[in-house]
Amino acid sequence: MFFDFGAGEIIGLALLAMILLGPDKLPQFALDAAKFVKKIRSFATTATNELKENLGPGFEDLQPSDLRPKTFIKKQISNVLDEDEIRSKKSSSKIDPDLL
Repeated sequence: MFFDFGAGEIIGLALLAMILLGPDKLPQFALDAAKFVKKIRSFATTATNELKENLGPGFEDLQPSDLRPKTFIKKQISNVLDEDEIRSKKSSSKIDPDLL
């Protein structure tokens, strides 16, 4: 999650909203806010899925947090290094004479 709210902050925000909006407009505001959050989530999901399709194979596990340049580059470099280590282990494996 992006926000780290405790119970005290949530109660404070609810009281502030009640004072600013009033009890008669608060339910409609809550519905509008929930619809807005739902639209933003669907937009983010759609954008992520389109990116996965356009980037091609190797990006099936792409997450929105991976789109930060530093995170993206670190992940790609670690994948390449892991593949190189696997290749080097396969090519340098030798039979231990004690096992024969």
